[in-house]
Amino acid sequence: MGNEAMGLGAIHAGVNLVAGYPGTPSTEILETVAKNNDGSIHVEWSVNEKAAMEVAAGAAYSGARALVTMKQVGLNVATDPLMSLAYVGVKGGLVIVSADDPGPISSQTEQDTRTFAMFSKIPVFDPSDPQEAYDMIKDAFELSEKIGSPVLFRPTTRVCHGCASIDVADSYKKNVPEGFVKDTMRWVIFPRTSFLNHEKIEKRNPALGEELSDYKFNSVVKRNGKKGIASGGVSWAYLNEAVSQLGDDKFNDTSLFRVATPFPFPEKAALKFLDGLDEVLCLEELDPVIERALIFTAGKYHLKTKIYGKLDGTTAAAGENSPESVIRYVSSFLGIENLKAGELPEKPKTPVRPPVLCAGCPHRASFYAVKQAMKGRKAVFCGDIGCYTLGNAMPLDMVDTCLCMGADVTIAQGIRAIDKDTTAFSFIGDSTFFASGITGVINAVYNHNDIVLIVLDNSTTAMTGHQPHPGTGITMMDFFEKRKQGIREDIANAVSIENILRGIGLSFVETVDPFDQKKAIDTVKKAACEPGVKAVIFKAPCIALEKPKRAYSVDTDKCIGCRKCITEIGCPAISMNEGKAEIEKSLCYGCSLCETICPVGAIGVKGGADD
Repeated sequence: MGNEAMGLGAIHAGVNLVAGYPGTPSTEILETVAKNNDGSIHVEWSVNEKAAMEVAAGAAYSGARALVTMKQVGLNVATDPLMSLAYVGVKGGLVIVSADDPGPISSQTEQDTRTFAMFSKIPVFDPSDPQEAYDMIKDAFELSEKIGSPVLFRPTTRVCHGCASIDVADSYKKNVPEGFVKDTMRWVIFPRTSFLNHEKIEKRNPALGEELSDYKFNSVVKRNGKKGIASGGVSWAYLNEAVSQLGDDKFNDTSLFRVATPFPFPEKAALKFLDGLDEVLCLEELDPVIERALIFTAGKYHLKTKIYGKLDGTTAAAGENSPESVIRYVSSFLGIENLKAGELPEKPKTPVRPPVLCAGCPHRASFYAVKQAMKGRKAVFCGDIGCYTLGNAMPLDMVDTCLCMGADVTIAQGIRAIDKDTTAFSFIGDSTFFASGITGVINAVYNHNDIVLIVLDNSTTAMTGHQPHPGTGITMMDFFEKRKQGIREDIANAVSIENILRGIGLSFVETVDPFDQKKAIDTVKKAACEPGVKAVIFKAPCIALEKPKRAYSVDTDKCIGCRKCITEIGCPAISMNEGKAEIEKSLCYGCSLCETICPVGAIGVKGGADD
């Protein structure tokens, strides 16, 4: 996998510290380092991306090679330290992997890290496949140390999750950090120092662009024709596939330009590519970074080359590219006759499957309890990023807003401040609470807000692959090593959400099992009637952490076909068969929620899940 290639590449580059926050499609990078750690590399899931960036910066100040991993929206959280780090610089190598998610497949945005590199004025690498991801990580560390600056690394989803056989180094040297050397003129940021460093950065980047024109992955293939194609990232891999599908002979007169370091832009290489060309097609995902750079370069040197791409609508302005879309773009640009029907196999249509909470998920019971408690009352339900975002789906329909991590708590405050007769709820997961929820709760207490905080504590970071967090008391330094040895020690240093909330100043904090529906509903009703900030912690483990209990089944003689078990909770294990409810035992985890809501007692335990 591309992520595994990056993790292994970092180890082989002599990385000393890896910090990050889990986020698809980047998560497996840090986990790969942890799995292959001989104990000499400090590896941690930090509480959020800002913390990860600052931990890594401290290591890089000390001469270490440090890696930070996150997804593209996580880079927003890490922006504060990153923007200053661009000015302050580093001593060791600092590589920041920000995995972009064109589509988007599992994100709130389609933001482009290449554009962020231009904004922050630091270099960015853009690999096109797992092999390049492995090779470029080492190059990124070397460049970071050479220029004394953090460097961005921008794989996209299909690079992160694509799989390939790769060649790896036979041996590698470990980096031995010098340690932190006091130098207040360098490490303490002041306005005057920032101004002087900004001047240096503006002089450095154009020169760096010239140097990167000779970088091995910034390639130019010049041919005699008047047309050229420029590309980068995974779109370059798609272009190569297009060449293979359409035939090499179709490209005999077409110049090709591969951009591996979009910023600083390799202008010298671009000029070589543009020389003698009348038209250029740009193939890239998300922002028209290469396209704009080529337009600028053509204008700067008074070239008459026409540049086509996203800006003029030649290629799509949003979403992923694919081998099929690239073949269409290239065929149209080069005037290649459309492939005859049957020559290019058509992909089968993917079955439509709306995202839904897993069968047995405790969040379903939590949402249902709140919904029952608020019947007849005006309420708003502010959601957050995680599995529980799926609570917006029918029939639960329990997520009215979702903006970004931690915003549930503060959005609820804003709505309640204006809409005084609304009971404002905020739903947040345990991992997200530690990542970005605490600040919002403190804000609510300080400003005398009136909200009900619902913490959905399933004891893991479920959405991104069940990573540990402060509430689990397990760190990445001991997690894999203990699992290798079969050790499952009692958690001794878990951070208590309940204690944090009481320490902040909440007087109403109740922890409830959401599957105890009567108690759960009564607790929510009580909380909604209390003034100020109240918290209900619904605590039950994610189904992935526990073995299934005894499966439930339906007594068809009792079932009246009312469909309440389907229309009320939407469990994917329940369906209708000849007018009667039916439970698929291979999906049932024995959570008991359906038994609770059946009005005629037709659902119960009548055998094990393997019966």
